[in-house]
Amino acid sequence: MTIFTYLYKIYETHIVIVYLTNWISLKMKILQYDCFSGISGDMNLGAMIDLGVDKDYLISQLKKLGIDGWDITVEKDQRHGITGTKVTVHDLNDHHHDHEHEHHHKHDNEEDELHHHEHIHNHSIGLEDHHTHTHEHALEPEHHHSHVHRHLSDIRKIINESGLSDKEKDLSLKMFQRVAEAEAKVHNADIEEVHFHEVGAIDSIIDIVGAAICFNALDVDAVHVSPVELGGGFVRCAHGTLPVPAPATTEIIKNIPVRRDGVNFEATTPTGATIVATLGNSFGTPPKMIIKKTGYGIGQKQNPEKPNILRVFLGETVEEESGHDAILIECNIDDMNSELIGYVYDKLFEAGAKDVYISSIMMKKGRPGSLLSVICEKEAEDKIKEVIFTQTTTIGLRVFPFKKETLERSFETMETKYGPMTIKRSMFKGKVVSAKPEFDECKQIADKQNIPLKDVYNDIIADIKDNERDSK
Repeated sequence: MTIFTYLYKIYETHIVIVYLTNWISLKMKILQYDCFSGISGDMNLGAMIDLGVDKDYLISQLKKLGIDGWDITVEKDQRHGITGTKVTVHDLNDHHHDHEHEHHHKHDNEEDELHHHEHIHNHSIGLEDHHTHTHEHALEPEHHHSHVHRHLSDIRKIINESGLSDKEKDLSLKMFQRVAEAEAKVHNADIEEVHFHEVGAIDSIIDIVGAAICFNALDVDAVHVSPVELGGGFVRCAHGTLPVPAPATTEIIKNIPVRRDGVNFEATTPTGATIVATLGNSFGTPPKMIIKKTGYGIGQKQNPEKPNILRVFLGETVEEESGHDAILIECNIDDMNSELIGYVYDKLFEAGAKDVYISSIMMKKGRPGSLLSVICEKEAEDKIKEVIFTQTTTIGLRVFPFKKETLERSFETMETKYGPMTIKRSMFKGKVVSAKPEFDECKQIADKQNIPLKDVYNDIIADIKDNERDSK
């Protein structure tokens, strides 16, 4: 093989790789969480089933955990006229157990309880009719009380000894690890000493492991999470009455865009926060995508302000042609007072220029001169030409249409040692490639506190890096 043949083979391989990469990026399967009314474990299971995950498959996989004393109700329900799937996980050892959204099972006596279950079983089985639902029983109830305060080691043992797939085990353990780390930080305790209270209960174990099962069943390439509604008010838990969001939820959801629009209940639970924080690859502004299917997970709340619903989309991202059309206008100048250039700069930006710069050049007959370059959108072309012809000495222009490539940018407020600061993040294909503070704000702090600008800038860059490490 000659060197030319070898190089051509490399070229062919490169073309194939580029082609495959572009084809894959055009057809990325994406799951998008629209958490406008928060998220809980049971809302997530309902949304996943509504999206197409087979409920019988989910239940059969959950039974592989080998833990007793639970069952699942799957039914069609509505909130504000929107129909979706409502899932309730029952702890059979504690009929008064509050689920994440305070779903109470209260009966006057055992006969009423028996009648309740018989009534459920007499319903038709299926999800098509709004009034029909199924009541799926797991194994026989445990003989001990279900509110065992499990440690992370207990959860690991249950999952590792189960019949779940390796992917389901790994993702489930990853979620519980995140909860344990949050609880350990909130309570200033060693992670192995943390007692799981609500999240260690049977229903929460089912919610988290069920989330892992559903995610792997959907087989998506990426998960995007919209800003998450946290809610308000107070919530009762093992540690007493706490403000919403609960401390563990706050820790889990850290560095993820959230909102609090005045809903006076716990819209996002620790379990729900764990699911989106673990599964999410990108957060905030939704990516452009083609929606193929929509699912609705109905929550336990009847809220007059917002429907207590988790909405999820399944679709494909379509990578648009990168960049956008722009105009480059240039002219050579060799007979103009350089003191006037600053004035021309200002006028060009007022006319709509996106960038203006001057380069030193050598013109004909050995004369030194300047190359004035202006980048603008097509709509500003005429105004830019007018400024150049009326404010400079040039008698001719060159206009070049070209495609401008830019990174996607987002702005957020971050707490730093100097107080709240605006942080600019630049993304390439959804991944952050750079993050830096707003320069003008750094200047204001430097002037106000009489410290070097470089120190302010470097301190905030260090804060950004610390936040990124904490969020991993």
